[in-house]
Amino acid sequence: MHDDRDLVEQRLRRVLDERIRPAVYGAAVPLTPERWDAPGEPVPVAEALAAPYRPAEVGERWGPAWGTSWFRLTGRVPAEWAGLRVEARVDLGFDRRLAGFQCEGLVHRPDGTVVKGLHPQNDWVPVARAARGGEEVAFLVEAAANPTLAEPRPTVLGDRLTAPEEPLYRLVRAELAVFEAEVWELVADLEVVGSLLAELSTDDARRFELVRAVEAALDAVDLADVAGSAPAARAQLAGVLSAPAHASAHRLSAVGHAHIDSAWLWPLRETVRKVARTTANVVALLEESDELVFAMSQAQQLDWLKEHRPELFERVRRRIAEGGFVPVGGMWVESDTNMVGGEAMARQFVYGKRFFLEEFGIETEEVWLPDSFGYTAALPQLVKLSGSRWFLTQKISWSRTNAFPHHTFWWEGIDGTRVFTHFPPIDTYNSDLSGRELAHAARNYREKGRGTRSLVPFGFGDGGGGPTREMLARARRTRDLEGSPRVAIERPAEFFAKAHEEYPHAPVWVGELYLELHRGTYTSQAKTKQGNRHSESLLREAELWAATAALRVPGYAYPYAELERIWKTVLLHQFHDILPGSSIAWVHREARETYARLRAELLGLVDAAQRALTGPGQDTVVFNAAPHERDGVPAGGAARRPAGARPPVAVTERADGGYLLDNGLLRVAVDGRGLLVSAVDLASGREAVAPGLAGNLLQLHPDFPNAWDAWDLDEFYRNRVRDLVAVESLELVEPDAGDEGAATVRVTRAFGASRVVQLVVLRPGARVVEFDTHLDWRESEQVLKAAFPLDVKADESAAETQFGHVNRPTHTNTSWEAAKFEICAHRWLRVAEPGYGVAVVNDSTYGHDVTRDVRPDGGQTTTVRLSLLRAPRYPDPETDQGEHRLRFGLVPGAELADAVREGHRINLPERAVPGGAEVAPLVEVVEPGGEGSLVVSAVKLADDGGGDLVVRLYESGGRRATGRLRVDLPLVGVAVTDLLERPLADEPALEVTEGSVAVSLRPFQILTLRLSHRG
Repeated sequence: MHDDRDLVEQRLRRVLDERIRPAVYGAAVPLTPERWDAPGEPVPVAEALAAPYRPAEVGERWGPAWGTSWFRLTGRVPAEWAGLRVEARVDLGFDRRLAGFQCEGLVHRPDGTVVKGLHPQNDWVPVARAARGGEEVAFLVEAAANPTLAEPRPTVLGDRLTAPEEPLYRLVRAELAVFEAEVWELVADLEVVGSLLAELSTDDARRFELVRAVEAALDAVDLADVAGSAPAARAQLAGVLSAPAHASAHRLSAVGHAHIDSAWLWPLRETVRKVARTTANVVALLEESDELVFAMSQAQQLDWLKEHRPELFERVRRRIAEGGFVPVGGMWVESDTNMVGGEAMARQFVYGKRFFLEEFGIETEEVWLPDSFGYTAALPQLVKLSGSRWFLTQKISWSRTNAFPHHTFWWEGIDGTRVFTHFPPIDTYNSDLSGRELAHAARNYREKGRGTRSLVPFGFGDGGGGPTREMLARARRTRDLEGSPRVAIERPAEFFAKAHEEYPHAPVWVGELYLELHRGTYTSQAKTKQGNRHSESLLREAELWAATAALRVPGYAYPYAELERIWKTVLLHQFHDILPGSSIAWVHREARETYARLRAELLGLVDAAQRALTGPGQDTVVFNAAPHERDGVPAGGAARRPAGARPPVAVTERADGGYLLDNGLLRVAVDGRGLLVSAVDLASGREAVAPGLAGNLLQLHPDFPNAWDAWDLDEFYRNRVRDLVAVESLELVEPDAGDEGAATVRVTRAFGASRVVQLVVLRPGARVVEFDTHLDWRESEQVLKAAFPLDVKADESAAETQFGHVNRPTHTNTSWEAAKFEICAHRWLRVAEPGYGVAVVNDSTYGHDVTRDVRPDGGQTTTVRLSLLRAPRYPDPETDQGEHRLRFGLVPGAELADAVREGHRINLPERAVPGGAEVAPLVEVVEPGGEGSLVVSAVKLADDGGGDLVVRLYESGGRRATGRLRVDLPLVGVAVTDLLERPLADEPALEVTEGSVAVSLRPFQILTLRLSHRG
């Protein structure tokens, strides 16, 4: 049979584009526009209602980058349109290809209430389903002139401080028009049939049926009277659209969705407006159709809606109660999961789930992270402890090397917890439900023969307006259609329950879900990452000392409100385009300012609590917030430290102009180049640095990835390297105040347009040599690494992750290992052979790489490198330019417990305050043999204000651990709780004896205890 499908498809495209789609709207009359340009930042609607508007015209230019113009549109429905459906059409200057990445609008009634959003694919406003004729029409449109930044090139448009004042857009249309419903339905019929036949194979009889039906429908269209002939054309398609799907057809659970990045190519304040525009669209669509189910994650975004658009929030609340609008996710934002600290990751669930519970009475069970850049192996346990059951993501489909082998599976975390997980095979979280996408989902699904269903999130994201009525029309037609998967719009929980029921023994994936892409996000925007790490550490301190003061000092009030506000701000900035460093300059400028403000606030809270605890006095009391004893100061307590308690570090000059530093535990050699050529652990006599090589070697690589500048670090960057060994000066200097007896070597280097000053520090009694690195970074499209070639035969590395660590092979036997050429670690990374290990610790660095090499002498060198700074130019052309201080250290002879201890030490500094009293720890962990495997993560008062003490601890070494938690309070009882501090019914009672609680943890287990007490 002759295959004339291509000719029919060509005919269909032209007739649709040139005749039928333009006929969806019939007669039209112009609206009269007036305009007011808001000065500076956006204003409340009440201010815009009272503003002085001036006459405007269709065709005039508006909107400098990031500006806001308000358009007042007025008109009258013609009398002859009585009984017809009338809509307003407003085109702000849209590029139809870029929904969500350009100008947007929010339509209001004259009283200021919200109607709906305006977007490139959703530019209509309802006026009347059946017009009376002659009625007055008036709308107010808040138009946002967001610049188009989707093209990956350096631009000054990424910050309002650098953007020019020239207008970016032109008002293209403002009119009333008759909506021709039958023509609109014909468009939907033809789109579905046409996209379906395009996906069928050449020998499928169904395809030829569709071809003939399309031909007949197009023959029935009178091009001079499309509206009048639309019913006849639709009749020709009725038969093929009513043929039922095959019994084995793949089943798609379609969920309305509008992924909104909480910041990315726009600032946080614009996300507030994007949320309003999108939710307004969704509510308007729900009011038109009861078919839609819309899922929205990120409690922060709904909280913004509550604060800034309370009337719209109440409409959303009503739709949630009715079931069409479905909160999902259970996190404060869709955060990064690689770099977020353990306690902060827990608080993402605490504040997210609590918001949904308190505002809507809903216990969300789906963890919804479609777009984050890889997923920590600690996450399954946190999902379970939050009271959630399911996990969904999409991003792993972006991996460039290995195709992930499953779409539905059990994901097992570092502690053994498993969570039922789904990757939608449609490979997008912004589906438009086209035939091409539906067919791809069915073909791509990897569980064929075992499972039958997958999930598809549909709707335009990032301010594109979410689901549309056109998408609902496609879903309606593909509900039961031969040749197509069966599409059912339903709640995510319904999908997960059905998928779990039909495939309970799905395969298991163990360990992290590593994204083989976007590896540069571990390093880009170093100050944002540093602000996050320091804020996490300060929050630990503030809660610990505030809880101690509240339970011991009469009159001291625990700062509940301040801590919650600060936590939520930190959690917001962990969003997966802020913390990873992939947002525009404006976002990171504000992040730096925010972190500076939070630091001052948190230091104030810490200082107030410490001074309340020590009382008046002239002695110096040293506070230790780390979970381990330090130089005579107990963990979580404070003590006096006498001067000269430890002998100073011995310093000897070397013949090459360098120095030998010896504190009795480590003997460290810095050569005349300022490089670490030896680090001997004196207890074992073992040399940590590989023979003939040098540590603390700064290395510079070109860094120009194939795409996604701020996101990607492509492996070929390693092909060229420059070792920075030239020295401007090398000298022994006096240590900083508080570093009595320490030896400090200052090394100064210059390279390119940059300069680095390093302080190599060995302290009395320390088992770590520190590198306090001050950089004036002025390079472009370069990456700076710090290398430590170690005399260790390590088959794997252990990198700290949330509440434990993850082991990764150092070899590249398979493509899976080779793809992990850049990895994430938190406070420490350790490599070891049996009996000996070395750790590298840091105070704010996340990107690392670990390689291995066999030397001519047969020994193995394992090289650990930290990624210190990058300099991508998109989306922020000035990424990381300027001054930085980065601290890292080498720990020879480190066991796992040593790595954990030193990682905390470099991140949680001791604090000395004047006072008259030492402070005993509020809680203390005691382990038989002192293994140091049990670590306290948080000490705080219960969030409900009842006064109970909450202690979270975890097992850090990957082994079983037992011990006792001593509590300096008159204990009444103890309960094991979930992350939200709710008792867990299936947990056995814990033994409480003489002020302590017996605990036993499995490897990497997280244990949250709620301790009630007298007084």
